[in-house]
Amino acid sequence: MADRPWHRSLIKSGVRLFLGGSLAHVQDWFPGLSIVRSQNISEVHYRGAKVSTLAGMDRLRERTGDRIYIVGSGPSIRDCDLSGLEPGSAILLNGAIGLIGSQIDEPLAIAIEDERFVWRHIDMIRSKIMPGSLCLFSVSVLRALCEIDKNWLADKTIILIDDIRKPYGARRRSPDDLRKLQYVRLDAEGSAGFSLSPDRGVFLGGSVAVSALQFAFYCARHEVGFLGIDISNADEPRFYETGSDTAFSGIARAEGRIIEHLVLAREIAAERGISFVNYSPVSALLKYDFGYDDRFAVKAKA
Repeated sequence: MADRPWHRSLIKSGVRLFLGGSLAHVQDWFPGLSIVRSQNISEVHYRGAKVSTLAGMDRLRERTGDRIYIVGSGPSIRDCDLSGLEPGSAILLNGAIGLIGSQIDEPLAIAIEDERFVWRHIDMIRSKIMPGSLCLFSVSVLRALCEIDKNWLADKTIILIDDIRKPYGARRRSPDDLRKLQYVRLDAEGSAGFSLSPDRGVFLGGSVAVSALQFAFYCARHEVGFLGIDISNADEPRFYETGSDTAFSGIARAEGRIIEHLVLAREIAAERGISFVNYSPVSALLKYDFGYDDRFAVKAKA
């Protein structure tokens, strides 16, 4: 399937034309999706009907152990043995859900931020994400899933990935707006940010790994590990793809943006006694002194 249906491209262009840049992200939920907040309850509605209740960060935190692993779908996953992962410790990003049932029995959570993954891999989503799964989904992912099957979300536990720069139901925030938020940290240039309250929004930084990290950090006790967050070899097929069926990835092009967010996060983590560990031998993280631990390398298990 194409990365995005033609009607979505038309809606994206039309919304920007009629509403302008500060409200262009309305296309994420238009038409049909709405998030209805009342007191302490938030619900997802589609075309006027409730399709899901949004969960709070406590649902993720209560499941979290000493370590959290952010598992991407980079090619290096092919050379990893994940049988040593602690049960319920992995946040699986996008195509990493393909590991469910083989190398990973039960993830901590699943994170999908880009609706293009939904349109391209809906069959994988349906087969791998089981009832009761804890899912971190963006507004556009929720709307795309509802467009395909509005009933699918009903038995999943959903935590919202809300773009702090372009939040649901509000205008785009300026850098000055962001600096006024007490739960936000920005780097010196103001180009990279980190949210200490991900339930109020997270910084999107070129990869869902950046968003997932903000959720993981909120819950982490001692360590956040990175598996399959390769970045540097994003032009190669992901571990679940073949050379003849490889979706375009903008990850390599976004390397600088991704890394600046991760470096800022590492500084904040160091202040709080939380360590970041890279388990990918080919990751761009190596160039930025994240180091490498071969604990999950297949050769280390021989």
